[in-house]
Amino acid sequence: MSADESPDVVVLRQKIHGLPSEGYAETLRERLPDRKNVVRARTPVEERELLREAPVATGFSIPEHVLADAENLELFACVFAGTGHLSMEAFEEQGVAVTNAAGVHGPNIAEQVVGSLIAFARRFHVAWRQKERNEWRSYQTTELQGSTVTVVGLGALGEAIVDRLDAFGVETVGVRYTPEKGGPTDEVVGFDDEQGFHDALARSEYVVVACPLTETTRGLLDANAFKTMDPDTVLVNVGRGPVVDTEALLDALRGNAIRGAALDVTDPEPLPEDHELWGFDNVLITPHNAGHTPKYWERMADIVAENVEKLDAGEDDFTNRVV
Repeated sequence: MSADESPDVVVLRQKIHGLPSEGYAETLRERLPDRKNVVRARTPVEERELLREAPVATGFSIPEHVLADAENLELFACVFAGTGHLSMEAFEEQGVAVTNAAGVHGPNIAEQVVGSLIAFARRFHVAWRQKERNEWRSYQTTELQGSTVTVVGLGALGEAIVDRLDAFGVETVGVRYTPEKGGPTDEVVGFDDEQGFHDALARSEYVVVACPLTETTRGLLDANAFKTMDPDTVLVNVGRGPVVDTEALLDALRGNAIRGAALDVTDPEPLPEDHELWGFDNVLITPHNAGHTPKYWERMADIVAENVEKLDAGEDDFTNRVV
């Protein structure tokens, strides 16, 4: 960037899923050819200076004291789907619109969920253990087809999961804040419908958590919920760890009250090396890794480029706007 050029889009230094932000900047330049000066900040000083001039910034977060000096900033594109780490009040006071990365994770996380369901249905964990012992011995399995899957959360992620389950011949129940809106599932119940929610849990072979962490969802899968589930139920959590009460989950696993769990997120997180969850043969743990995909920056850049064009046109109905 020459001395007389002002940045149009600033890519902050923060990385995500081990992907360097330079790749993000390069992809944005491709999406905005010959129109936008996309600059990647390399140091804290550069970041502060660029944010004072740029109308658009994208990254994980902007500290409040830095945001206060970003006089020209109009849009911040957060590269996370969750924005609970941001001070929304500060952005509102500054008059800066905020968007998130909803939908970017859809294909990869949905594939992880489907993979987890198939792994438990076909009991691949048993095969791995027997392979380690060079043991050729038949074992019983089940089918995913004909089962009932409850998906807790019908946002972009939940919808992507349901879309991929369609080919497997399963019954689906969706849980959302506004059940009157319906959804892609065979049935929809509300978070505040205790009877409907527990009825879904009682008849589901698989319960998939794909919702954000809110006051409503914190501890939603508690001891009472596990008591309702059938012993053949598998829990899959790709949402947020605290949506599931860890002690209640441990009690359920200890007492064989559920068939098992596939956890990409935990509470606490990272999961300590000596945590009891590591010791269960019927618990698959991945280190908050479902969101990783080499296509992350491509999908994120598509959203940002579309919103930059809207900003240029004087529009403010930004895709994925949260503030």
